[in-house]
Amino acid sequence: MDSRTENHTITAVPGVEVGHYTDAEAMTGVTVLAFPSPNVAIVDVRGGGPGLRETGVLGDAIKPIPVNAIVFSGGSAFGLGSVDGVMAELEALGRGVPTPAGPVPIVPAAIIYDLAVGRSDIRPTPANGAAAFLARSAEPVEMGSVGAGTGATINKWGGTDAIEKAGVGSFAMRVGDATVGALVVLNAVGALVKRDLYDRSDPSANLVPGAEFGVAQNTTLITVAMNAGITDRNELRRIGIRAHDALGATVVPAHTRYDGDTVFVVSVGEGDPDANVDVVAEAAFRCVAESIRLAVAHS
Repeated sequence: MDSRTENHTITAVPGVEVGHYTDAEAMTGVTVLAFPSPNVAIVDVRGGGPGLRETGVLGDAIKPIPVNAIVFSGGSAFGLGSVDGVMAELEALGRGVPTPAGPVPIVPAAIIYDLAVGRSDIRPTPANGAAAFLARSAEPVEMGSVGAGTGATINKWGGTDAIEKAGVGSFAMRVGDATVGALVVLNAVGALVKRDLYDRSDPSANLVPGAEFGVAQNTTLITVAMNAGITDRNELRRIGIRAHDALGATVVPAHTRYDGDTVFVVSVGEGDPDANVDVVAEAAFRCVAESIRLAVAHS
């Protein structure tokens, strides 16, 4: 790959693939991240209104099970049905947890609320999820108003007149011999932090929501992937915390009652057994922060 096409998105992590299904008319869609096995994954939910599927297998008391894919979808809770199509495609490939009756794919998922944008009667379906999976590749991730980010917006805190377009962003960087990458679907109550966000002369500035504050049209979804050889779940949780820190540092407010902010962290491959988790966590912070910026810049 020459310097003109060098990959600085999450698919730079070896084995990670991303595919989108986009309905530009209805303004909704699906983004699928596919992962090689073995891998270890965790989830960290800090928003007050998440919409999730199959995240229980990533819990503390559960034996680590590799995830075959992660699905991000529009359509609010209706969009969770798109996972069925991804599972069917994985089953056809023979991928999943082996059982006497055949493989059972493990596909955690999370959704954003985009029903108030575009057409609320059209939501991602199993066929749309399958289309996103079949479109997956290791090429640089397409960003902006695509996939699950097609109907994504930010700054509902400022009221309906302040709403801005957002979408999908992704960024990756090298850390020693490893690659750390992030993919974000940005659909937040808050606004992207700017130098003039707070008026220092008025301590109450931006503490009161704007007129017609949109309370139910939100959620930022994040996946961090790496091949740094970090497989201890507690260490992966430290990385997940820094990913959430990046959201809180770049979007204000974040983690509200009206957001379902969710971070997945997936460690793939063997990597460097001596990788420093704190260094990787700081790389994850940077990757998430830059992904958030790119989600707006490309929308």
